[in-house]
Amino acid sequence: MAGRNGRTVRDLRRANRAEVLRRLYFDGPMSRFELGPATGLSSGSISNVVAELVAEGLVEEAGSVDSDGGRPRTLLRVAPTSGHMIGVDVGETRVRVELFDLTLTELARTERPLEHQRYDVEVVVGHIRDGIAEVLATADISPERLLGVGIGVPGIVARTPDRGAVVHGQTIGWDAVPVESLLRATCRLPESVPFFIDNGAKTLGQAEMWFGAGRGAHNAVVVLFGSGVGACLVTEEVGSGRAVEWGHLTVRVRGRRCRCGALGCLEAYAGAEALLGRWREQGGRPPRDADEETALTALLAAAYPPEGAEADPVAQAVVEETAEYLGAGLSDLINLFQPERILIGGWAGLQLGSRFLSVVRRYATSYALRYPADRVSIDLGRLGPDAVTVGAAILPLADFFARGGRRAEPVSEGQPPAWRTALEERTPR
Repeated sequence: MAGRNGRTVRDLRRANRAEVLRRLYFDGPMSRFELGPATGLSSGSISNVVAELVAEGLVEEAGSVDSDGGRPRTLLRVAPTSGHMIGVDVGETRVRVELFDLTLTELARTERPLEHQRYDVEVVVGHIRDGIAEVLATADISPERLLGVGIGVPGIVARTPDRGAVVHGQTIGWDAVPVESLLRATCRLPESVPFFIDNGAKTLGQAEMWFGAGRGAHNAVVVLFGSGVGACLVTEEVGSGRAVEWGHLTVRVRGRRCRCGALGCLEAYAGAEALLGRWREQGGRPPRDADEETALTALLAAAYPPEGAEADPVAQAVVEETAEYLGAGLSDLINLFQPERILIGGWAGLQLGSRFLSVVRRYATSYALRYPADRVSIDLGRLGPDAVTVGAAILPLADFFARGGRRAEPVSEGQPPAWRTALEERTPR
Protein backbone atom coordinates (compact mmCIF):
# COMPACT_ATOMS: atom_id res chain seq x y z
CA MET A 1 0.00 0.00 0.00
CA ALA A 2 1.30 3.42 -0.93
CA GLY A 3 1.03 6.47 1.29
CA ARG A 4 0.10 9.95 0.19
CA ASN A 5 3.71 10.68 -0.75
CA GLY A 6 3.79 7.62 -3.01
CA ARG A 7 6.13 5.62 -0.75
CA THR A 8 5.27 1.97 -0.25
CA VAL A 9 5.81 -0.17 2.84
CA ARG A 10 8.79 -1.72 1.06
CA ASP A 11 10.22 1.75 0.37
CA LEU A 12 9.93 2.64 4.06
CA ARG A 13 11.61 -0.57 5.21
CA ARG A 14 14.41 -0.12 2.69
CA ALA A 15 14.97 3.48 3.83
CA ASN A 16 15.07 2.41 7.50
CA ARG A 17 17.58 -0.35 6.76
CA ALA A 18 19.70 2.05 4.72
CA GLU A 19 19.76 4.65 7.50
CA VAL A 20 20.80 2.10 10.14
CA LEU A 21 23.54 0.71 7.90
CA ARG A 22 24.91 4.18 7.11
CA ARG A 23 24.97 5.21 10.77
CA LEU A 24 26.76 2.04 11.83
CA TYR A 25 29.15 2.36 8.91
CA PHE A 26 30.21 5.96 9.49
CA ASP A 27 29.63 6.39 13.24
CA GLY A 28 29.72 2.85 14.63
CA PRO A 29 30.08 0.79 16.62
CA MET A 30 26.84 1.93 18.26
CA SER A 31 24.25 0.41 20.56
CA ARG A 32 20.57 0.00 19.73
CA PHE A 33 19.89 2.75 22.28
CA GLU A 34 22.20 5.16 20.43
CA LEU A 35 20.82 4.25 17.01
CA GLY A 36 17.37 5.62 17.87
CA PRO A 37 18.33 9.31 18.28
CA ALA A 38 20.96 9.02 15.52
CA THR A 39 18.49 7.76 12.93
CA GLY A 40 15.23 9.30 14.19
CA LEU A 41 13.60 5.84 14.22
CA SER A 42 11.49 4.41 17.03
CA SER A 43 12.91 1.76 19.34
CA GLY A 44 10.56 -0.78 17.76
CA SER A 45 11.78 0.03 14.25
CA ILE A 46 15.39 -0.16 15.42
CA SER A 47 14.80 -3.58 16.98
CA ASN A 48 13.14 -4.94 13.85
CA VAL A 49 15.74 -3.54 11.44
CA VAL A 50 18.72 -4.66 13.54
CA ALA A 51 17.23 -8.15 13.94
CA GLU A 52 16.92 -8.42 10.15
CA LEU A 53 20.42 -7.17 9.49
CA VAL A 54 21.98 -9.45 12.11
CA ALA A 55 20.07 -12.46 10.74
CA GLU A 56 21.36 -11.66 7.23
CA GLY A 57 24.94 -11.37 8.48
CA LEU A 58 25.25 -7.67 7.57
CA VAL A 59 25.58 -6.48 11.16
CA GLU A 60 27.45 -8.14 14.01
CA GLU A 61 28.15 -7.54 17.69
CA ALA A 62 31.30 -5.59 18.55
CA GLY A 63 31.56 -5.76 22.33
CA SER A 64 29.57 -3.86 24.94
CA VAL A 65 29.60 -0.70 27.03
CA ASP A 66 28.30 -0.01 30.53
CA SER A 67 24.98 1.79 30.80
CA ASP A 68 23.75 4.11 33.57
CA GLY A 69 22.79 1.58 36.21
CA GLY A 70 21.38 -1.00 33.82
CA ARG A 71 22.70 -3.94 31.87
CA PRO A 72 25.68 -3.36 29.55
CA ARG A 73 24.62 -2.27 26.07
CA THR A 74 25.72 -4.38 23.12
CA LEU A 75 27.59 -2.49 20.43
CA LEU A 76 26.86 -3.20 16.77
CA ARG A 77 28.90 -2.70 13.63
CA VAL A 78 28.71 -3.51 9.93
CA ALA A 79 30.25 -6.95 9.35
CA PRO A 80 33.38 -6.46 7.19
CA THR A 81 33.13 -9.82 5.41
CA SER A 82 29.44 -9.53 4.52
CA GLY A 83 30.25 -8.11 1.09
CA HIS A 84 33.13 -7.25 -1.22
CA MET A 85 33.71 -4.63 -3.90
CA ILE A 86 36.25 -4.15 -6.66
CA GLY A 87 37.51 -0.70 -7.62
CA VAL A 88 39.26 -0.02 -10.94
CA ASP A 89 41.18 3.10 -11.95
CA VAL A 90 41.80 3.44 -15.70
CA GLY A 91 44.66 5.91 -15.40
CA GLU A 92 47.09 7.54 -17.79
CA THR A 93 49.94 5.08 -17.28
CA ARG A 94 48.31 1.95 -15.87
CA VAL A 95 45.10 0.16 -14.93
CA ARG A 96 44.87 -0.42 -11.18
CA VAL A 97 42.46 -3.01 -9.74
CA GLU A 98 41.80 -3.41 -6.00
CA LEU A 99 39.55 -5.72 -3.99
CA PHE A 100 37.99 -4.44 -0.75
CA ASP A 101 35.80 -5.83 2.01
CA LEU A 102 32.68 -3.98 3.11
CA THR A 103 34.66 -1.61 5.34
CA LEU A 104 36.95 -0.72 2.39
CA THR A 105 39.92 -2.59 3.81
CA GLU A 106 42.12 -3.55 0.85
CA LEU A 107 42.41 -7.33 0.40
CA ALA A 108 44.32 -7.53 -2.90
CA ARG A 109 45.59 -5.30 -5.70
CA THR A 110 47.24 -5.47 -9.08
CA GLU A 111 48.48 -2.95 -11.64
CA ARG A 112 48.93 -3.37 -15.38
CA PRO A 113 50.91 -0.78 -17.35
CA LEU A 114 49.53 1.06 -20.36
CA GLU A 115 52.45 1.53 -22.72
CA HIS A 116 52.49 1.51 -26.53
CA GLN A 117 48.82 0.44 -26.78
CA ARG A 118 47.77 3.25 -24.45
CA TYR A 119 43.98 3.48 -24.32
CA ASP A 120 43.50 0.73 -26.91
CA VAL A 121 40.01 -0.43 -25.93
CA GLU A 122 40.78 -4.15 -26.19
CA VAL A 123 43.93 -3.74 -24.10
CA VAL A 124 42.16 -1.75 -21.37
CA VAL A 125 39.22 -4.17 -21.21
CA GLY A 126 41.65 -7.08 -21.09
CA HIS A 127 43.60 -5.49 -18.24
CA ILE A 128 40.38 -4.97 -16.26
CA ARG A 129 39.24 -8.55 -16.93
CA ASP A 130 42.57 -10.08 -15.92
CA GLY A 131 42.94 -7.78 -12.93
CA ILE A 132 39.52 -8.75 -11.57
CA ALA A 133 40.35 -12.45 -11.92
CA GLU A 134 43.74 -11.95 -10.24
CA VAL A 135 42.54 -10.08 -7.14
CA LEU A 136 39.69 -12.55 -6.58
CA ALA A 137 42.11 -15.46 -6.83
CA THR A 138 44.68 -13.79 -4.57
CA ALA A 139 42.13 -13.21 -1.80
CA ASP A 140 40.28 -16.48 -2.50
CA ILE A 141 36.95 -14.68 -2.84
CA SER A 142 34.12 -16.15 -4.88
CA PRO A 143 32.79 -13.79 -7.60
CA GLU A 144 29.26 -14.38 -6.29
CA ARG A 145 30.18 -12.47 -3.13
CA LEU A 146 30.85 -9.25 -5.01
CA LEU A 147 28.44 -6.36 -4.55
CA GLY A 148 29.74 -4.91 -7.79
CA VAL A 149 32.70 -3.59 -9.76
CA GLY A 150 33.23 0.17 -9.84
CA ILE A 151 35.37 1.68 -12.59
CA GLY A 152 36.74 5.22 -12.93
CA VAL A 153 37.46 6.21 -16.55
CA PRO A 154 38.55 9.36 -18.42
CA GLY A 155 35.77 11.13 -20.30
CA ILE A 156 32.02 11.60 -20.20
CA VAL A 157 29.93 8.56 -19.24
CA ALA A 158 26.46 8.21 -20.74
CA ARG A 159 24.00 5.48 -19.80
CA THR A 160 22.04 3.78 -22.52
CA PRO A 161 19.18 1.27 -22.22
CA ASP A 162 20.72 -1.28 -24.59
CA ARG A 163 24.49 -1.05 -24.00
CA GLY A 164 24.75 0.23 -20.44
CA ALA A 165 27.53 2.73 -19.71
CA VAL A 166 29.10 4.24 -22.83
CA VAL A 167 32.27 6.33 -22.58
CA HIS A 168 32.90 9.44 -24.69
CA GLY A 169 36.60 10.09 -24.13
CA GLN A 170 37.57 12.60 -26.76
CA THR A 171 41.06 13.18 -25.37
CA ILE A 172 41.91 9.46 -25.47
CA GLY A 173 40.24 8.61 -28.76
CA TRP A 174 37.20 6.82 -27.30
CA ASP A 175 34.07 7.63 -29.28
CA ALA A 176 30.96 6.09 -27.67
CA VAL A 177 32.85 3.02 -26.43
CA PRO A 178 30.36 0.56 -24.83
CA VAL A 179 32.65 -0.31 -21.93
CA GLU A 180 29.97 -1.94 -19.80
CA SER A 181 28.75 -4.33 -22.48
CA LEU A 182 32.34 -5.18 -23.47
CA LEU A 183 33.18 -6.04 -19.87
CA ARG A 184 29.99 -8.03 -19.41
CA ALA A 185 30.87 -10.09 -22.49
CA THR A 186 34.50 -10.55 -21.45
CA CYS A 187 34.61 -10.90 -17.66
CA ARG A 188 33.69 -14.21 -16.12
CA LEU A 189 31.38 -12.73 -13.52
CA PRO A 190 27.82 -13.78 -12.63
CA GLU A 191 25.00 -11.70 -14.07
CA SER A 192 24.14 -10.75 -10.48
CA VAL A 193 27.35 -8.67 -10.19
CA PRO A 194 26.70 -5.16 -11.55
CA PHE A 195 29.23 -2.79 -13.11
CA PHE A 196 29.27 0.86 -12.03
CA ILE A 197 31.23 3.05 -14.46
CA ASP A 198 31.81 6.76 -13.96
CA ASN A 199 34.27 9.56 -14.61
CA GLY A 200 37.51 9.24 -12.63
CA ALA A 201 37.18 12.76 -11.21
CA LYS A 202 33.80 11.80 -9.77
CA THR A 203 35.12 8.63 -8.14
CA LEU A 204 37.99 10.68 -6.67
CA GLY A 205 35.43 13.18 -5.35
CA GLN A 206 33.31 10.39 -3.91
CA ALA A 207 36.26 9.01 -1.97
CA GLU A 208 37.40 12.38 -0.59
CA MET A 209 33.85 13.31 0.46
CA TRP A 210 33.25 9.99 2.24
CA PHE A 211 36.61 9.42 3.91
CA GLY A 212 39.02 12.25 3.06
CA ALA A 213 39.41 15.99 3.22
CA GLY A 214 35.84 16.63 2.05
CA ARG A 215 34.04 15.09 5.02
CA GLY A 216 31.58 17.51 6.56
CA ALA A 217 31.53 19.92 3.61
CA HIS A 218 28.19 20.76 2.01
CA ASN A 219 29.67 22.30 -1.12
CA ALA A 220 33.05 21.23 -2.48
CA VAL A 221 34.98 20.82 -5.71
CA VAL A 222 37.46 17.95 -5.99
CA VAL A 223 40.09 18.35 -8.72
CA LEU A 224 41.77 15.42 -10.44
CA PHE A 225 45.16 16.49 -11.75
CA GLY A 226 46.95 13.85 -13.77
CA SER A 227 48.00 13.72 -17.39
CA GLY A 228 44.96 15.93 -17.94
CA VAL A 229 42.72 17.71 -15.45
CA GLY A 230 39.12 17.22 -14.40
CA ALA A 231 36.84 18.08 -11.49
CA CYS A 232 33.86 16.84 -9.53
CA LEU A 233 31.27 19.21 -8.08
CA VAL A 234 29.57 18.08 -4.86
CA THR A 235 26.67 20.10 -3.46
CA GLU A 236 23.53 19.26 -1.50
CA GLU A 237 21.58 19.58 -4.76
CA VAL A 238 23.92 17.34 -6.77
CA GLY A 239 24.19 14.71 -4.02
CA SER A 240 26.93 12.19 -4.81
CA GLY A 241 28.58 14.61 -7.21
CA ARG A 242 28.78 15.49 -10.88
CA ALA A 243 31.87 15.35 -13.05
CA VAL A 244 32.56 18.59 -14.92
CA GLU A 245 34.91 18.90 -17.90
CA TRP A 246 36.87 21.64 -16.18
CA GLY A 247 40.04 20.83 -18.13
CA HIS A 248 38.39 22.05 -21.32
CA LEU A 249 37.55 25.55 -20.20
CA THR A 250 39.21 27.99 -22.59
CA VAL A 251 41.94 29.91 -20.75
CA ARG A 252 43.67 31.38 -23.78
CA VAL A 253 42.04 32.33 -27.08
CA ARG A 254 43.88 30.70 -30.01
CA GLY A 255 46.23 29.12 -27.48
CA ARG A 256 48.00 25.77 -27.44
CA ARG A 257 46.37 22.77 -29.05
CA CYS A 258 44.71 20.54 -26.46
CA ARG A 259 44.46 16.74 -26.63
CA CYS A 260 40.76 17.18 -27.34
CA GLY A 261 41.60 19.09 -30.54
CA ALA A 262 40.48 22.54 -29.36
CA LEU A 263 42.75 25.53 -28.79
CA GLY A 264 43.57 27.13 -25.46
CA CYS A 265 42.05 24.60 -23.02
CA LEU A 266 43.23 24.65 -19.41
CA GLU A 267 44.43 21.06 -19.89
CA ALA A 268 46.81 22.24 -22.62
CA TYR A 269 48.64 24.28 -19.96
CA ALA A 270 47.98 22.68 -16.58
CA GLY A 271 47.90 18.93 -17.29
CA ALA A 272 51.06 16.92 -16.61
CA GLU A 273 51.36 15.92 -20.27
CA ALA A 274 51.26 19.57 -21.39
CA LEU A 275 53.58 20.67 -18.58
CA LEU A 276 56.22 18.13 -19.65
CA GLY A 277 55.72 19.08 -23.29
CA ARG A 278 56.44 22.75 -22.55
CA TRP A 279 59.54 21.75 -20.58
CA ARG A 280 60.88 19.79 -23.56
CA GLU A 281 60.09 22.63 -25.96
CA GLN A 282 62.17 25.00 -23.83
CA GLY A 283 65.18 22.69 -23.63
CA GLY A 284 64.30 20.47 -20.68
CA ARG A 285 65.59 16.91 -20.74
CA PRO A 286 63.40 14.38 -18.94
CA PRO A 287 64.84 10.84 -18.61
CA ARG A 288 64.71 8.96 -21.90
CA ASP A 289 61.76 6.55 -22.29
CA ALA A 290 60.44 7.57 -18.87
CA ASP A 291 56.72 7.47 -18.16
CA GLU A 292 54.92 10.67 -17.16
CA GLU A 293 55.19 10.10 -13.42
CA THR A 294 58.95 9.56 -13.60
CA ALA A 295 59.40 12.54 -15.95
CA LEU A 296 57.39 14.82 -13.64
CA THR A 297 59.55 13.75 -10.70
CA ALA A 298 62.62 14.71 -12.75
CA LEU A 299 61.11 18.11 -13.60
CA LEU A 300 60.41 18.87 -9.95
CA ALA A 301 63.90 17.75 -8.97
CA ALA A 302 65.32 20.20 -11.54
CA ALA A 303 63.10 23.05 -10.40
CA TYR A 304 63.54 22.35 -6.67
CA PRO A 305 66.96 20.73 -6.21
CA PRO A 306 68.43 19.72 -2.83
CA GLU A 307 69.84 22.53 -0.72
CA GLY A 308 73.13 23.75 -2.13
CA ALA A 309 72.42 22.64 -5.72
CA GLU A 310 71.54 25.09 -8.48
CA ALA A 311 67.96 25.13 -9.72
CA ASP A 312 67.16 24.83 -13.42
CA PRO A 313 65.64 28.23 -14.34
CA VAL A 314 63.71 26.72 -17.29
CA ALA A 315 62.10 24.07 -15.10
CA GLN A 316 61.29 26.70 -12.48
CA ALA A 317 59.67 28.96 -15.06
CA VAL A 318 57.52 26.12 -16.45
CA VAL A 319 56.34 25.09 -12.98
CA GLU A 320 55.59 28.71 -12.04
CA GLU A 321 53.58 29.24 -15.22
CA THR A 322 51.66 26.02 -14.56
CA ALA A 323 50.85 27.22 -11.04
CA GLU A 324 49.39 30.43 -12.45
CA TYR A 325 47.26 28.62 -15.03
CA LEU A 326 46.05 26.18 -12.42
CA GLY A 327 45.26 29.02 -10.03
CA ALA A 328 43.34 30.85 -12.76
CA GLY A 329 41.39 27.69 -13.49
CA LEU A 330 40.54 27.29 -9.82
CA SER A 331 39.32 30.88 -9.74
CA ASP A 332 36.70 29.93 -12.35
CA LEU A 333 35.48 27.14 -10.06
CA ILE A 334 35.38 29.59 -7.13
CA ASN A 335 33.35 32.17 -9.08
CA LEU A 336 30.99 29.64 -10.64
CA PHE A 337 30.23 27.39 -7.67
CA GLN A 338 31.38 29.30 -4.56
CA PRO A 339 32.52 26.10 -2.79
CA GLU A 340 33.53 25.79 0.84
CA ARG A 341 36.51 23.66 -0.17
CA ILE A 342 38.59 22.85 -3.21
CA LEU A 343 40.61 19.64 -2.92
CA ILE A 344 43.41 18.73 -5.31
CA GLY A 345 44.15 15.05 -5.95
CA GLY A 346 45.51 12.78 -8.65
CA TRP A 347 49.11 11.59 -8.95
CA ALA A 348 50.33 14.84 -10.55
CA GLY A 349 48.32 17.06 -8.22
CA LEU A 350 49.80 15.38 -5.16
CA GLN A 351 53.35 15.62 -6.53
CA LEU A 352 53.06 19.24 -7.60
CA GLY A 353 50.89 20.33 -4.69
CA SER A 354 53.51 19.47 -2.13
CA ARG A 355 55.78 22.03 -3.88
CA PHE A 356 53.61 24.89 -5.05
CA LEU A 357 50.20 24.72 -3.36
CA SER A 358 50.75 28.07 -1.63
CA VAL A 359 51.51 29.68 -5.01
CA VAL A 360 48.38 28.15 -6.55
CA ARG A 361 46.29 29.49 -3.66
CA ARG A 362 47.70 32.97 -4.20
CA TYR A 363 46.89 32.98 -7.90
CA ALA A 364 43.44 31.48 -7.38
CA THR A 365 42.38 34.13 -4.88
CA SER A 366 43.89 36.96 -6.93
CA TYR A 367 41.92 35.97 -10.05
CA ALA A 368 38.66 35.18 -8.22
CA LEU A 369 36.02 37.52 -6.84
CA ARG A 370 36.87 38.55 -3.29
CA TYR A 371 33.70 37.40 -1.54
CA PRO A 372 33.81 33.71 -2.57
CA ALA A 373 37.62 33.67 -2.52
CA ASP A 374 37.65 34.72 1.13
CA ARG A 375 35.37 31.79 2.02
CA VAL A 376 37.07 28.88 0.26
CA SER A 377 39.91 26.67 1.45
CA ILE A 378 42.24 25.05 -1.10
CA ASP A 379 44.03 21.92 0.08
CA LEU A 380 45.41 18.60 -1.09
CA GLY A 381 43.28 15.47 -0.89
CA ARG A 382 44.11 13.11 1.96
CA LEU A 383 43.65 9.71 0.37
CA GLY A 384 46.74 9.62 -1.83
CA PRO A 385 47.11 8.10 -5.29
CA ASP A 386 44.64 5.27 -4.56
CA ALA A 387 41.71 7.66 -4.13
CA VAL A 388 40.21 7.02 -7.59
CA THR A 389 40.21 3.26 -6.96
CA VAL A 390 38.68 3.66 -3.52
CA GLY A 391 36.04 5.99 -4.94
CA ALA A 392 35.26 3.49 -7.69
CA ALA A 393 34.68 0.79 -5.07
CA ILE A 394 32.35 3.16 -3.22
CA LEU A 395 29.99 3.20 -6.23
CA PRO A 396 28.66 -0.36 -5.63
CA LEU A 397 28.83 0.19 -1.86
CA ALA A 398 26.66 3.32 -2.07
CA ASP A 399 24.17 1.45 -4.25
CA PHE A 400 24.13 -1.42 -1.73
CA PHE A 401 23.34 0.98 1.11
CA ALA A 402 20.67 2.74 -0.95
CA ARG A 403 18.99 -0.65 -1.43
CA GLY A 404 18.93 -1.16 2.31
CA GLY A 405 21.68 -3.77 2.22
CA ARG A 406 20.06 -5.88 -0.49
CA ARG A 407 21.94 -6.93 -3.59
CA ALA A 408 20.93 -5.70 -7.01
CA GLU A 409 18.82 -8.17 -8.95
CA PRO A 410 19.94 -8.91 -12.52
CA VAL A 411 17.58 -7.86 -15.30
CA SER A 412 16.57 -10.91 -17.30
CA GLU A 413 14.97 -11.20 -20.71
CA GLY A 414 11.88 -12.61 -19.03
CA GLN A 415 11.45 -9.59 -16.78
CA PRO A 416 7.80 -9.16 -15.69
CA PRO A 417 5.83 -6.23 -17.10
CA ALA A 418 6.01 -2.89 -15.33
CA TRP A 419 2.43 -3.11 -14.04
CA ARG A 420 3.18 -6.36 -12.20
CA THR A 421 6.36 -4.96 -10.68
CA ALA A 422 4.43 -1.87 -9.50
CA LEU A 423 1.82 -4.06 -7.79
CA GLU A 424 4.49 -6.13 -6.07
CA GLU A 425 6.16 -2.94 -4.81
CA ARG A 426 2.93 -2.00 -3.08
CA THR A 427 2.40 -5.35 -1.39
CA PRO A 428 3.30 -5.26 2.34
CA ARG A 429 5.88 -7.88 3.38
